[in-house]
Amino acid sequence: MALLFADGWFGPEPADWQSEWLDRYPGSRRFVQDDWDAPVREDWVTRLDEALAEAAAPPVLVAHSLGCLTVLHWLAAGGDRPVRGALFVTPPDVEENPEPALAGFAPIPRLRLPFPAVVAASANDRWMTPARARYFAGVWGAGFADIGFVGHLTGAHGPWPEGEKLIAPLLGGDGSGIEKRESPELT
Repeated sequence: MALLFADGWFGPEPADWQSEWLDRYPGSRRFVQDDWDAPVREDWVTRLDEALAEAAAPPVLVAHSLGCLTVLHWLAAGGDRPVRGALFVTPPDVEENPEPALAGFAPIPRLRLPFPAVVAASANDRWMTPARARYFAGVWGAGFADIGFVGHLTGAHGPWPEGEKLIAPLLGGDGSGIEKRESPELT
């Protein structure tokens, strides 16, 4: 399996960039949550673990929004299935931008990722400021990419070829092309 998509709150959107990528990368797939509209952390983590258990080879996770926190909570709960790398796209800040429906995903795990990763953050995402995204990238030991003014990068955005440049090093090897950052202090 090349890519495993961990979608966010409300699930996939028609013709979103993840669907475009799904068609481009043979062997890739997205897994389905039991309830996209009323997320329960433990249930979402279980679905991720099941999808990873079914993978024939360690995938690169492509997580968007709440899918990012699902991956982090899976790791915090002891998830140890093989993962080749991860692209975290516009993760939500459920601590600073509280939404009652997402309260079960707080606090955001602060742990070092056991695989190469990059955080792609938007300059105008209402769910997380660039400063907080940069801070979390450092905490997680992930690279950081400013992807410009793309909002929360929802389905309306289109195919997002710039994102494919971010995932290329994760697919091509050990992720050594991703800039690693030390854990910064949030100011």
